[in-house]
Amino acid sequence: MELTWHGHSTWYVSVDGTDLLIDPFFDNPKTELDPDDVDEPDYVLLTHGHADHIADADAFSDATLVATPELVSYATDNFGFEDAVGGMGMNLGGTVECGDAWVTMVRADHSNGIETDYESSAGMPAGFVISDKKPTQESDPDSTAFYHAGDTSLMVEMREVIGPFLEPDFAAFPAGDHFTMGPAQAAIAADWVSADYAAPMHYDTFPPIEIDTEDFERELKAAGAKAEPVILDGDESFTLE
Repeated sequence: MELTWHGHSTWYVSVDGTDLLIDPFFDNPKTELDPDDVDEPDYVLLTHGHADHIADADAFSDATLVATPELVSYATDNFGFEDAVGGMGMNLGGTVECGDAWVTMVRADHSNGIETDYESSAGMPAGFVISDKKPTQESDPDSTAFYHAGDTSLMVEMREVIGPFLEPDFAAFPAGDHFTMGPAQAAIAADWVSADYAAPMHYDTFPPIEIDTEDFERELKAAGAKAEPVILDGDESFTLE
């Protein structure tokens, strides 16, 4: 599994022959790419409806959209997704097969209004666990899983559900504070899900969420997390084996 961070919460995930793009937003200081520079993904996953997570979804309208039914409906109507491709509406707790990947939608504690001329709900905010095998109650050491936490605060579901049952190997947590968790809570989250690797995201895009990533590394140690910190540059990839 190859994971590429394009800044903010935008990740490009390749699982065997399937490419998934999460929260496309390329107007951020960590990437040098425009949407036109990015290979067309097979699937676009949207965690919630805020502009800094859906702003460039329209550039990938040939892909299959995966999000809550409310957000799929909004994005299909407004972003040019073809009816023939359409969207895969799902909800919290569900797992869907996306090519060679399995996508499980998990809870995120955040707000989720769509910022348009009229206020509209996009359903519940979410995170995603992407794995190369369908998750079951039986632990599979050969399975590989990536957890994109979305925009969230610290929540016990990470410790009680996501960690023990979905077993992410690599977890990306919002760490910019102010609108989401900061480094301290993100480090606790990494400990709770027992990931082998943990990366901060959703930081340095705007002045209120500027951080020193060394704080994240220090907080991981303070939390006693087993996760190795992974601080990626924008457009940098990490191969998860």
